[in-house]
Amino acid sequence: MEKERNYRWIFDLLLLLAFLYLFFVSVELIGEGFKFLGKGFARSLFRVTSNPLVGLVIGILATSIVQSSSTTTSTVVGMVAGGVLNIRHAIPIIMGANIGTTITNTIVSLAHITRREEFRKAFAGATMHDFFNLLSVSVLLPLEVIFHPLEKGAILLTEGFKGIGGMKAISPLKAIVKPAVELLMEAFKALHLSKGLTFVLVEVFALAALIISLKFMVDILKGIFLQKIEGFFDAYIFRNTGLALFWGFFITAIVQSSSMTTSLLIPLIAGGIVTLEAAFPFTLGANIGTTFTAIMASFATHNPAAITVAFTHLLFNLSGTAIFLPLKRLPIGMARLLAEVAHKNRWVALVYVLVVFFLIPLGIIFL
Repeated sequence: MEKERNYRWIFDLLLLLAFLYLFFVSVELIGEGFKFLGKGFARSLFRVTSNPLVGLVIGILATSIVQSSSTTTSTVVGMVAGGVLNIRHAIPIIMGANIGTTITNTIVSLAHITRREEFRKAFAGATMHDFFNLLSVSVLLPLEVIFHPLEKGAILLTEGFKGIGGMKAISPLKAIVKPAVELLMEAFKALHLSKGLTFVLVEVFALAALIISLKFMVDILKGIFLQKIEGFFDAYIFRNTGLALFWGFFITAIVQSSSMTTSLLIPLIAGGIVTLEAAFPFTLGANIGTTFTAIMASFATHNPAAITVAFTHLLFNLSGTAIFLPLKRLPIGMARLLAEVAHKNRWVALVYVLVVFFLIPLGIIFL
């Protein structure tokens, strides 16, 4: 009997890893689909940045399109290095990228929409990240426009890094996921369909894979793994605020994707394995960890202005954490309130995603 339980545990672990891999592939594939359709569009948007509010919504929209703040911030770093953008115009775009990147875990939470109680928890877990970034921007963008504290602090940091160059980060997770994503993208391109239709097929396939992987991950986690995983997270990751903050930073710095790190939390929150209060500092750590990619990219440019922009991203996330970690009840409370509304009227969640990440940014840009 004991032997059978051990075999079952090993089988479930392998199954969980397989669905975890499918999950990462699907998240990456969603981004690849948007890049295939819209990366050029995103780059063209960056040119209209003289107004800080327009720069902010460009960052939101561009990151919502390409599904990666690392892509947006690294592109901004490259454009600053190339003289296309100046530091002051780049900062609101970086802030907007922080908001836009949360669309991924919000979309991930929609995979639970058919199971009301799971959905309520998952949607609160996802929008908690949204509200943290929205609140951080509402406080720090006006201060930056008037007094430029982030820019000045980043310039001071840059002075110590002017001689650093040629450093390039490598993501082991992306190295593992990339072959499968490239193979799938090539398969879709081989159909020789129009660009728009290819995009639709890629996104439908990716979303189906996302929903399937999440369903089975939640089922396994809620089943025989529940007690083991609760003990593991309590002991090693979510035991206290400092540990959760560190692991959020460390894991995201390694995988170079806060979207992946925070999206991974959603099924854990949906399954009742991790509370919002425990997940919040982990999410903030992931926000800090995601700045690692742009910092490494900026070092590779040998350009002080580009390094300054990357450090601005780091200081923005550190400042937001310093302000709202002690005030965590505010973003968590706002997320819970919205989740309660969406729990009763699930269409609210879809409207929320469309309005916050697309309609408001597009409206401000065109007005």
